[in-house]
Amino acid sequence: MKGISRRTFMKRSVAVGAAAVAVAPFSRVLGANNDIRVAVVGFHGQGRGHIKGFHRAEGARVVALCDVDDKVIAGQVEKFEKSNEKVKVYTDYRKMMEDKSIDMVSIATPDHHHVPVAAHAIVAGKDVYVEKPLSHTIAEGRLLVNLARKHNRIVQHGTQSRSSEGVREGIEFVKSGKLGKCRMAKAINCQRRGKIGHKPDIATPDYVHYDLWLGPAPNRAFNENRYHYKWHWWWDYGTGDTGNDGIHQIDIARWGLGGGIPKAVSCSGGQLWYDDDHETPDTQMAVFEYDEGFVVFEMRLWTPYKQEGHDNGNIFYCDDGWVSIGRRGWKAYSRRGEEIGGAGRGDEDHKGNLLKAVRSRKVSDLTANVEEGHRSAMMCHMANISMRVGQKLHFDTEKEQFIGDVAANKYLTKNRRKGWELPRL
Repeated sequence: MKGISRRTFMKRSVAVGAAAVAVAPFSRVLGANNDIRVAVVGFHGQGRGHIKGFHRAEGARVVALCDVDDKVIAGQVEKFEKSNEKVKVYTDYRKMMEDKSIDMVSIATPDHHHVPVAAHAIVAGKDVYVEKPLSHTIAEGRLLVNLARKHNRIVQHGTQSRSSEGVREGIEFVKSGKLGKCRMAKAINCQRRGKIGHKPDIATPDYVHYDLWLGPAPNRAFNENRYHYKWHWWWDYGTGDTGNDGIHQIDIARWGLGGGIPKAVSCSGGQLWYDDDHETPDTQMAVFEYDEGFVVFEMRLWTPYKQEGHDNGNIFYCDDGWVSIGRRGWKAYSRRGEEIGGAGRGDEDHKGNLLKAVRSRKVSDLTANVEEGHRSAMMCHMANISMRVGQKLHFDTEKEQFIGDVAANKYLTKNRRKGWELPRL
């Protein structure tokens, strides 16, 4: 690293929690009225795309990075230095929120940190981009919606298909009535994910700020199978692949069927293929009931893409035909199976859509606002809860709680470690 060694950087970040690295001015400052300054929190995986996306966007620049892994931080800092650009570095996002020069926070942490980081950003007067799923519980998702409304902040959810021209066109075709009424939407999440095996607890590596990584989660020993990416498969930090990838298809299915909250859910799941440290299922089936029809979710982590001629995507079953929406676009078919419409995915500029709304201050400009994110994340939680309690559940869509089921309602929220409480309304 130019100007500061990797070892020195790590020691300094441990000692003070934040450091300014590189001193040269950023090369694309556009002026106070058009310059949106972004901080990215969590970038071992998806967050790297956030950095690239905002770095390329006209009128935006990444001015701060926050991660709890010094090796991950050092790798990104090196890239900024090579471009002769300035960036601040933090290990504790709560400290970062004190930086008044930051306009927006982009979040790609483990699921259990999504709402804590977003909520503190909103209270600090910053706009937010938060990866899917919006929340780790239904209650904290509703809190985030209410905080965004109270503080008049722009919050975009990471269901980027809503910014795809082709997906939007396919949904409009479903809703047009050209195939009659849509009575069932199927959300398909099938892919082959590798097994993680079994690993013992070990001493925390000296480059990991593990207490910050745990945050509100229960205190337990460090384990590589609960750390980078593999945290998805543990209930304390993730939501399984239903919240990780299935939420994209669930979101589209809900959108096409009408967009509301289901009145009931039944879900079954388990491990048919994994025999390792996973807590979450590799196979899951859920049915969400609406007055208008049903959303069916099907998840298999042991079958490859394109099985049954379809990769991850959706099928909408209508009176006079069906519509398929996938990674390559959409197609409509008559009852006889004749192709009668379709197109590719088209342009998708989700972060550009967010920046437009940040400038206009209009929530209506967002394609995936915080309320939409909450509703789709809620469905993922509902499915997981139904599976975990082992029965069909009825849902009060106004109170956002299960009707007459104490065991299920315990999953609406969770205990948080002392010092990691969420902001109040």
